[in-house]
Amino acid sequence: MAKDHSNFFNDVYEVVKLVPTGRVTSYGAIAAYLGTKGSARMVGWAMNASHTLENVPAHRVVNRSGLLTGRHHFQTPTIMQERLEAEGVTIENNAVKNFSKVYWEPIKELSL
Repeated sequence: MAKDHSNFFNDVYEVVKLVPTGRVTSYGAIAAYLGTKGSARMVGWAMNASHTLENVPAHRVVNRSGLLTGRHHFQTPTIMQERLEAEGVTIENNAVKNFSKVYWEPIKELSL
């Protein structure tokens, strides 16, 4: 079973690596793209485990409302916001401002 989780986590990381700079996606959108629509929480677990990996832009994954729910899993709670702002994403009250304009939905953006 651990191997299945590992494969799922790796699949999540491969999708997250495709999120363009200056855009964000959600845990649920990644789960839906991977064919596991009800697994948004597992995507979150994958993101929490990704902080020791290079080239996985976990800061680009937010909840379905644009909230920076994963911010407490970074080295400091402000790193997620700092990285997004450095990419041109505006954050207000721990949420992505103009969320619909910067939202990237893998199921629409990537061909299966």
